[in-house]
Amino acid sequence: MFPVWCNKLTLKQQTAGPKGAYSSQKKKEGVSAVLLRCVSLCFMLASCIHVSPCSDGDWDFNWCDVGWLRENFDHSYMEEHVRICHFRNHYELTRKNLMVKNLKRYRKTLEREAGRLEASKCDFFPCTFVLPSEYHIFVEEFKRSPGSTWIMKPVARSQGKGIFLFRKLKDIIDWKKDGSRSEEQKEEAQVESYVAQRYIENPYLIAGRKFDLRVYVLVTSYIPLKAWLYRDGFARFSNTRFSLSSIDDQYVHLTNVAVQKTSPDYDPEKGCKWQMQQLRQYLTAKHGFETVQTLFKEIDNIFIRSLLSVQKTIINDKHCFELYGYDILLDQDLKPWLIEVNASPSLTASSQEDYELKYRLLEDTLHIVDMEGRLTGKEKRVGGFDLMWNDGPVYTDVGLETLGSSCLVANTHLGCVNDRQKQLQQLLKPFPGQKRT
Repeated sequence: MFPVWCNKLTLKQQTAGPKGAYSSQKKKEGVSAVLLRCVSLCFMLASCIHVSPCSDGDWDFNWCDVGWLRENFDHSYMEEHVRICHFRNHYELTRKNLMVKNLKRYRKTLEREAGRLEASKCDFFPCTFVLPSEYHIFVEEFKRSPGSTWIMKPVARSQGKGIFLFRKLKDIIDWKKDGSRSEEQKEEAQVESYVAQRYIENPYLIAGRKFDLRVYVLVTSYIPLKAWLYRDGFARFSNTRFSLSSIDDQYVHLTNVAVQKTSPDYDPEKGCKWQMQQLRQYLTAKHGFETVQTLFKEIDNIFIRSLLSVQKTIINDKHCFELYGYDILLDQDLKPWLIEVNASPSLTASSQEDYELKYRLLEDTLHIVDMEGRLTGKEKRVGGFDLMWNDGPVYTDVGLETLGSSCLVANTHLGCVNDRQKQLQQLLKPFPGQKRT
């Protein structure tokens, strides 16, 4: 529930006017009601802001899926105040093939303009090829390292669907060409592209199990780039001990909850997640503070570089914001790898703890989108979000004295204490007639 000093928005149905339109009376009175359109998260979003969903007609705030965006965005008139939860061409970062294309181009630009050392800061994604368009280039790379494991992923699917591992070229030839596939597979291959990616064969293991990280990044503008990093997140574990002896076992190699919960020994009470704070504490106890600090700085670098790689490509729109779900994998040398970026990260809860995390995440996202106009625009922290980039790196207000000189500290706190309730109470002023308690 919202704390009592937060605004409890009410819903008013409108029967006429363009989508996203305010009445003139509402404009004069200010934001007294926000019309919410939401399909996928009706219950959670409505409970976050204390409203009931509106019809598909007029709305002020639209939490839509990417399918709705594709069909309606270009035909929707939106007034100044309206907000929608995706950028028009979000897929430049969230489709696996386009993400890699943009990162490769950005890395080449850096090498040309700033040198190889700067370009090497983009070496955080595995060797990747788009099939079938880069099939012949892929074959050359494949033959350079016989016996290596590769992973094949559909470019536009999620939740582990359509993914498989392979070590033999004939597996890809069979998939790409007719071979002995079923009619359904033939039809699918004609319309769907894949990426072939070198599989990370030495993942960091905890209790013998592979895991990846789900981290949330909120972008409210691309020009200038303004990005927020959420303190909470989680590690998703496989349900079966890691081994390369069986590359066909999805319960070993795919950490997606949608996959793991179908495992015969999956325990819904225990789940397969660690909170980010728990993971950071574990790594610090095992490897030391400085090593883990370096690791999390490298993870921060992934967020910034990936966003900068699409900054000039994404169509910036003041009505748009985007909550990205980043998937990061650690190898045994504690090197972080970017696996993919999700435009619609799952907000379905797998446990009470997971529900509470995602509820807080949505609530703080709404605070930053700020339909009520309660923020000044100069905040470096709002709830669990820390501003990590604002047309340049953002630093904490407190400098550290190191060897007699002041050291700038990045304003990122992934996996650190999230005392958001206290911070929000200090940040958000009560509305007229409301009292803090």
